[in-house]
Amino acid sequence: MLKNDIAALAPMPDDPILGLVSLYQADERPNKVNLGVGVYLNEAGKVPLLEVVEEAERRMTNRHQPRTYMPMSGLPAYCQAVQKLVFGKDHPAVAAGTIATVQTLGGTGALQLGAAFAHQFLGIQESVVSDPTWGNHIAIFKADGLSVGKYPYLSADRSAVDFDAMIKALKALPPKTLVLLHGCCHNPTGLDLTHEEWREVAQVVAEKDLLPLIDMAYQGFGDGIEEDAYAIRLFAELGLTFMAATSCSKNFGLYGERVGALHIYCGTQESTAVVLSILKRIVRQEYSNPPCHGGQIVAEVLADPALEAAWRKEVDGMRARIHAMRTALFEAGKAEGVDMSFAVKQKGMFSFTGLAPEEMDVLREEHAVYGVRNGRICIAGLNLRNVSVAAKAIADVIKSRQ
Repeated sequence: MLKNDIAALAPMPDDPILGLVSLYQADERPNKVNLGVGVYLNEAGKVPLLEVVEEAERRMTNRHQPRTYMPMSGLPAYCQAVQKLVFGKDHPAVAAGTIATVQTLGGTGALQLGAAFAHQFLGIQESVVSDPTWGNHIAIFKADGLSVGKYPYLSADRSAVDFDAMIKALKALPPKTLVLLHGCCHNPTGLDLTHEEWREVAQVVAEKDLLPLIDMAYQGFGDGIEEDAYAIRLFAELGLTFMAATSCSKNFGLYGERVGALHIYCGTQESTAVVLSILKRIVRQEYSNPPCHGGQIVAEVLADPALEAAWRKEVDGMRARIHAMRTALFEAGKAEGVDMSFAVKQKGMFSFTGLAPEEMDVLREEHAVYGVRNGRICIAGLNLRNVSVAAKAIADVIKSRQ
């Protein structure tokens, strides 16, 4: 009977990242440090409300806009604004109208929509992700019917990108494989490709007829808003067929609004129109249309030159604080007699400590410092009050190896 089938179901395990939140909240130790969080926190340890977001919401409230349904592809003003933000206002592909952009349910929704499109309409069966990668990449692709393999990314000592191994693996892939690439601020390692390496990847993509899906969830948190979009702009400049999943969660502080976008470079206006029609059909089947509020905020900010300039300044400030915390962790580690240069060699919100899963357990259980079991910590969770605590805990775990 169906009732018995339901009663026989087993619970699913907690998400390895989101499950840490419950553990942290239940921890009563006063010196606990949450470095498992995947959000930007300010010096006070809070998710900031950006001043430009607050101003945009004030303007929107004063207009008394009705909350009607959004188009299936999202708010047009939002789609146009983020397309220019990602590809560049003066990029020829933007002017030519050869990029299909739709608003999605965060960056996660963009990845899912891209995978669904590739599998259902391009006949893509196989995908590969970097080893390591954000764990949800694998779950999303498998749920959309793709097999998921891995390509090497880290060197043997886990301190740098092993580009030779990576490019060798990409060259061995069969045509029409979906390749997940991190556009900037690689999650979880914080180690990015150089411009020269990106050009070599692009060459292999073209030669092997691969389909890249570039995940860029942290634009502005690496080297800068324009600089972090290098790979996406390069691939478009070279005329490659590719997809990009982007998010405004981090750089606008709109985590709970689920504001993302999927961009597909199509090459011609005719193909772009066809792809948009297909994406809208998938959206209609899955959730009909995205929510309006977050997209309206982003569109409001990017439509006003003064607000956009202020937003860029706020993003610069967040990036500067992350960089300062990387330096502070490195210096605090040095004071403990341990080399934590990994912190200053990497970019973005996350750092890869090189600690084993069992060592991350010790870090949490014995020192009340929370990080993901793969060795990832969130640098944006550090502040001047807890950085020395975290550094000492990491140092103690490293020293215990001896």
